[in-house]
Amino acid sequence: MKVVVLGASGETGRSIVSGLLESPDKFEITAVSRPSSLESKNNQTLKKLGVNLVGLDLDGPQDEWVRLFTGIDVVISAVNAAVLRAQIPIADAAKKAGVGRFIPCCFATACPPRGVMQVREIKEDVLDHIKKIYLPYTVIDVGWWYQISAPRLPSGRVDYAVAFPSDHIAGDGTAPVARTHLQDVGRYVARIIADPRTLNKMVFAYSEVISQGQVVDMLEKASGEHLDRNYISELELNSQVHSSQEALRLGDVSAIQGLWVAQYQLSWGIRGDNSPEHAKYLGYLDCKELYPDMTYITFEEYVKELLNGKAIRVYA
Repeated sequence: MKVVVLGASGETGRSIVSGLLESPDKFEITAVSRPSSLESKNNQTLKKLGVNLVGLDLDGPQDEWVRLFTGIDVVISAVNAAVLRAQIPIADAAKKAGVGRFIPCCFATACPPRGVMQVREIKEDVLDHIKKIYLPYTVIDVGWWYQISAPRLPSGRVDYAVAFPSDHIAGDGTAPVARTHLQDVGRYVARIIADPRTLNKMVFAYSEVISQGQVVDMLEKASGEHLDRNYISELELNSQVHSSQEALRLGDVSAIQGLWVAQYQLSWGIRGDNSPEHAKYLGYLDCKELYPDMTYITFEEYVKELLNGKAIRVYA
């Protein structure tokens, strides 16, 4: 199976490439990167693994994208969140080239399509376009990463790996949250894109369902350190949303990150959107039912990895 991966040098993209390379299914992988980034460390690592590298800008000429996609079975997009809308002309090129399946960049939490998270609405705009042109697709969401689930410890012993510490507990901390180790994302993707049952479907691929309160309890027990429970209310999160929206209205584009973070916390921490139950309601297929034989890294194993100094810091 011939696969093109956009954003292959990023966190999600590298996991996807690793999962494809490790899969018993045989994938011929081409990674697309900005021409200026072809010599980067991450891209050169991909090249050493046998991945074909192509330099092409997202806003490059469409005929170049059509040539690249001709004869390709699956295109997987793992682009940066800031350029999600750039997938629309890419999808057009995939349609012209006759690509068998397009995987738009989702790879996040389950959430209603409109009215909850701005970043989700942008992803839905892309999906709407894909459906408008009748491009075969699969949406893959993977819940919340283990790597951005842990809070800091008072001793500082996990600071080396916790890039985005989850130091606040949304609501009362009991909402069920589907979570996945980043390393397992690519393994799920490899299974899903080779499965005809997932064509033109949404798939929820996750490892464990653990509330934020349980995350704190597990880390506290494993480390032997006391952790304060810093709760943040729905009212406070909504206030953060409103202040970020006002800052954006006044031209502060940096406020987008604060908006997205607060909306994510409201979605999975207050509303409880990111659960298998709600994902099924929204129309997702459940990976646990599709692949009952699938093994995964447990959150307990990740905590041991974290405390033993063996975890990897994302977006380093």
